[in-house]
Amino acid sequence: MIALVAVALVAGITGNLLSKAFGQGDSWQHISWHDGGVFGGPLSPAQIDDRIDRMSKHLAIELDATSDQQVKVANIAKAAVADLRPLREKAHAARAQAITLLTAPTIDRSAIERLRAEQIGLAETASKRIAQALADVAEVLSPEQRRKVADRMSSRRHWWARWHRG
Repeated sequence: MIALVAVALVAGITGNLLSKAFGQGDSWQHISWHDGGVFGGPLSPAQIDDRIDRMSKHLAIELDATSDQQVKVANIAKAAVADLRPLREKAHAARAQAITLLTAPTIDRSAIERLRAEQIGLAETASKRIAQALADVAEVLSPEQRRKVADRMSSRRHWWARWHRG
């Protein structure tokens, strides 16, 4: 149960940012009414840090967290984003390589397989780093605070269900 709550918590804090680590473009993209609207463009590293600070502040208010907890959560999220950024760059390079391989006059199946295996390794590395951040944040919060996160996510489940089919 704690693992589920931890996943939910950090997903809420950094999910937007971490999921964008593998997005398209030369910089971290976001879709937000803040920072210039839905088509606001790329976020700079400073804007990413600012966004994490704002998200951790909102979280602290909702969970009655201490300022120390707020700072720790923000630092954990910032470190995770910084660690994931190089992985994002590798993913972009792999996309270009995949296009080259798939549009070549002759299809090199062994090269495609090598690229696939590299991408699985990249995903594994990213997954481990995200799991580490999730556990780190869960340790910062009290059991009661983690319960509040779980309750809040449960109450919002119906809203998210509208956006997912299947």
